[in-house]
Amino acid sequence: MSQHDSDSDTLLHTHSRNGLQEPSMFKVILLNDDFTPMDFVVDTLMRFFNKTMDEATQIMLNIHYKGSGICGLYTRDIAETKVMQVNRHSRTHQHPLQCRMEKN
Repeated sequence: MSQHDSDSDTLLHTHSRNGLQEPSMFKVILLNDDFTPMDFVVDTLMRFFNKTMDEATQIMLNIHYKGSGICGLYTRDIAETKVMQVNRHSRTHQHPLQCRMEKN
């Protein structure tokens, strides 16, 4: 066995022994309020979370009746970006819709 092969085997063995840890996942959640129009919420879900009209409507109804709705599950960086984008979009359109994230 050559030195190169030996190094490769060691690297593979070490890598598989230690394993790769899955990244932590975070739920992105929209919160209900009494002022944001339902159609704005549906549009936001379609725009930022790539939901279909039916999926967005169902999530919007969960938000309306249950107080919150899960928009998706993402790694930390993506979840933070989604929260920032949705909150900025809501403020730009003068709606109090709030988006947050929590560890899954």
